[in-house]
Amino acid sequence: MKKNSLIAAVLLLTACATKQYPQAPAVTDEEAVSLNCQALKQEIAKTHGIQQEIKQTSSFDYRTVMGFVGDFGIGNGLARRTASEKAKSRLSQLEALRDVKCASAFTVKT
Repeated sequence: MKKNSLIAAVLLLTACATKQYPQAPAVTDEEAVSLNCQALKQEIAKTHGIQQEIKQTSSFDYRTVMGFVGDFGIGNGLARRTASEKAKSRLSQLEALRDVKCASAFTVKT
């Protein structure tokens, strides 16, 4: 009976142990149309902040240990990779938009 209770407690703790990584949504069509150069710079900075949060969240803590006990850390690894890929994708979309929309701001008139 004690063994079953211990197993149940460990499983409950590991279910809560998966780290919650911040998610960066893809750039929507509405954003692409409405964002100006200044807003694009702000969104790029926010996305860099999300990438920093992902890095900080992935640091070693009790959830890392509990996640390893529950599923050998696979859940946390998958969650981190997914969050990182979404942030990287959003960043590249925003930078591509910036290159197109703000190109005239970077050209030098002679």
